[in-house]
Amino acid sequence: MHRPTTEARPSIYYDYRVHTPWLPSAHPVRHRHKVVICGSGPAGLVAALELARHGVPSVVVTSELQVSQGSRAIVFTRRSMEILQQVGVARRLTDSGLPWRFGNSYYRGQRVFRMEAPHDGDDRFYPMLNIQQQYLEEYLLDACQASPLVDLRWGNKVVEVAQQAGFARVGIDTPEGPYTLETEWLVAADGGRSTIRSLLNLQLEGASYEGLFVIADIRIDLPLPTERLAFFDPEWNPGNTILMHREPHGIWRVDYQLPPGETPEQALRPESLKARIDAQLAMIGHAGARWEMDWCSVYSARTLTLPDYVHGRVIFTGDAAHLLPIFGVRGANTAFQDAQSLGWQLAFVVMGLAGPALLANHSAERVGAAREIIDEAGKSTRFMAPPSRGFRLLRDAVLSLSLTQAFVRPLYHWRTSRPHEYSRSRLNSAGDDNALFSAGPGHGAPPRNIRLSADDFLLDHLGGGFDLLYFTEADAVPQPLQQVIAAARGRGVPLKLTAVGAARPVAGADLTLADADGHFRRRYGVPASGAAYLLRPDQHVCARWLTLDATRLQAALNAALPQ
Repeated sequence: MHRPTTEARPSIYYDYRVHTPWLPSAHPVRHRHKVVICGSGPAGLVAALELARHGVPSVVVTSELQVSQGSRAIVFTRRSMEILQQVGVARRLTDSGLPWRFGNSYYRGQRVFRMEAPHDGDDRFYPMLNIQQQYLEEYLLDACQASPLVDLRWGNKVVEVAQQAGFARVGIDTPEGPYTLETEWLVAADGGRSTIRSLLNLQLEGASYEGLFVIADIRIDLPLPTERLAFFDPEWNPGNTILMHREPHGIWRVDYQLPPGETPEQALRPESLKARIDAQLAMIGHAGARWEMDWCSVYSARTLTLPDYVHGRVIFTGDAAHLLPIFGVRGANTAFQDAQSLGWQLAFVVMGLAGPALLANHSAERVGAAREIIDEAGKSTRFMAPPSRGFRLLRDAVLSLSLTQAFVRPLYHWRTSRPHEYSRSRLNSAGDDNALFSAGPGHGAPPRNIRLSADDFLLDHLGGGFDLLYFTEADAVPQPLQQVIAAARGRGVPLKLTAVGAARPVAGADLTLADADGHFRRRYGVPASGAAYLLRPDQHVCARWLTLDATRLQAALNAALPQ
């Protein structure tokens, strides 16, 4: 019998709420579900909300009775905020979080590199936002509980998975005993130590690095800006690296590498934590400053992924599908992209708008994204924690030269997480004009936001289905295009047409956005009227044309929804 803890987790800044367990005796109705999601972390909750946006119900089961312990993921990128805007929690995060865009690298007391993340007037969100994961999960849970399509079950632990023809049977244990769920699809979002991955006897592929790192969240008043701070080879931790981040509520993250041979148990002893945190504070000019520990943990850098995320009726997402180093804020930010991709593609399969090939595409796209991230993160990890004598010699040479030679300093760049561009996706239109554009987002890229007025942006109007951006100054959308759109809608495909450029409403368009100064068209590389972009439900570009006609639009829709 599953016995989750009913004692609220300790924290000096976050008030943990212990939820009531979902018990099978109080819910006697039995039927086969469309989707069951195992896990209530960022990946699982965003997936549930994405499914709900497309009208697909889900059951979310989680073994615990409260949100995760400790701050965990604390840095969320602009693209993550755009995804979270789609599921309705971005404003709460921006109201509570700390935005930033600069990162600093120090060596021997000298700042040797300053990273500046791009930010302009068309961006609603800053490049990065710092807020503890507990708040993110709380906001996502509130959104789930407000949705009639999300059935959230606390204290429900998956203990068995058996796949049948066309569905999966999931064994669940609860505080009053076991029961069984049947589901057409089971989403494994149960984290890096995935129970479902173990039950299916699946192995991650890739590399694990030997270095260990301590995360310590402390409450302290430091007169420093909200910027990333990285310190290389300090006297108190020779050869190793220390990172610092400001969090809301007076909390600072101190993240430091351990010397070889030290165990996690040794590293987390109070006297060890105190000595090292005091040494770091002294190094930055705050010796003797008073601080209080909230949470600490030890992690290792791993670059691992499943080679396929779809196994019969089970789909893996987030850390259950891959394990990525946190350098470059890749963990939760990658999980949001996973969940957004999975949400719409699984929804369209459940609704009968596409065949299983769409889920095969999801796996191919996201495995490709994970492998790209692993390649990038591996470079960062080898610089932060050199895995061999050769890598250390190279890293130390960069450190030494950077004191006087500016040309080596960009090697400190931490290769921040960025949205994957599905440039080779099978959903991209083969017969469009992608290669002829000289600017604008190409095949598989996320959209570029456009400021329409003081607090109104393009991405505020996109999402929930396919979006066709049609650039025109005419009074009406050509009738053949309207007929293709009407036919797609007639078979249930959500498709919105936004006319861009005209000063007055365009007949046949769902929305008209003026572009008097041509800024929108320049950002999208559009030279004249008649051009268009087709965006998938996750907003990534799947087709673009310098001139669009009905035949080309129909071909693009056919490619984007394989049967």
